[in-house]
Amino acid sequence: MPVLVLGAEKYAQLKSLMPGIMLAVILAFAATFISDHHGGPTLLYALLFGMSLNSLVEGSSAKPGIEFTSKSILRIGVALLGVRIGLDQITQLGLTSTTILVIAVIITIISGVLLARFFGFDKRFGLLTGGATAICGASAALAISAAMPNSPNKERSTLFAVVAVTTLSTLAMILYPPLALWMEMTPEESGFFIGGTIHDVAQVVGAGYSISPEAGDAATVAKLFRVALLVPITLFVTTIFKQSNPNKMKAYLPPLFLIGFIVFTGLRSTGLLSDFLITQLSELSRWCLITAIAAVGLKTSLRDVLQIGHQALILVVVETLIIAGLIIGSIYLIH
Repeated sequence: MPVLVLGAEKYAQLKSLMPGIMLAVILAFAATFISDHHGGPTLLYALLFGMSLNSLVEGSSAKPGIEFTSKSILRIGVALLGVRIGLDQITQLGLTSTTILVIAVIITIISGVLLARFFGFDKRFGLLTGGATAICGASAALAISAAMPNSPNKERSTLFAVVAVTTLSTLAMILYPPLALWMEMTPEESGFFIGGTIHDVAQVVGAGYSISPEAGDAATVAKLFRVALLVPITLFVTTIFKQSNPNKMKAYLPPLFLIGFIVFTGLRSTGLLSDFLITQLSELSRWCLITAIAAVGLKTSLRDVLQIGHQALILVVVETLIIAGLIIGSIYLIH
């Protein structure tokens, strides 16, 4: 009898989640369809579709499922990102290039935190936008946000970071290849510049291979190394916020999604995963992130995002220029 009762409770819980989950999945399919047939960033479409329906789902039966998708499905997607990265890809860069990328990422994040106060925002907002700009765009914004404790402005700040870095990443995909050619960079230098600066993986691939296959390969490797830095940065963020609350420091463990990220990276590096499985898990990660960002959009109104103001956009632009300047400077000084 207790087993039957437990089963009935689980079924009732799952039933309450289904409307919100299905709505987010439908929006993910719609965003993917528009992106595949007309171009443009899928995550941004999913976000905007969700925000357009925000007023309709407020107080509806879809609310529990939307909440579940925006948190749990998001964490699954971030964990599965680890399957894209192997140690063999990282070693292709060499010590000099990896050191440059690490320094550029750290300086960009620190600049975001410091500049946030100058523009009238708190350190959390600077950490979120700086991390998104420095590491891997929308995916990093979602991962860092998941590692932060809840706050009144958390969802709104996360959405703004996603919109801002995705928009700037799309602009960079258009502008950076001709800039690299104008500056007479070699294919390898162009790839390092593209992979070391553009926010999102898809835009890096598009920009890199638009120059040449060699530039595309170099850009992808550099970008994947930046994605790998999501692990130590997110762990650092989690630790900082845990230390700010001593009551939570007992039996401290990193978030499960971060442990999952490391596990999948390890599996990829050992060669235990077939190419087919790697492709399928990467695709599952992509769908989880698209669905989660649609759910995040459903939770937030456009009015709330616009209230952040133009100064926040200027902050993200400055962070983008900082990492671009650092990478270009390193190419001319060292490469």
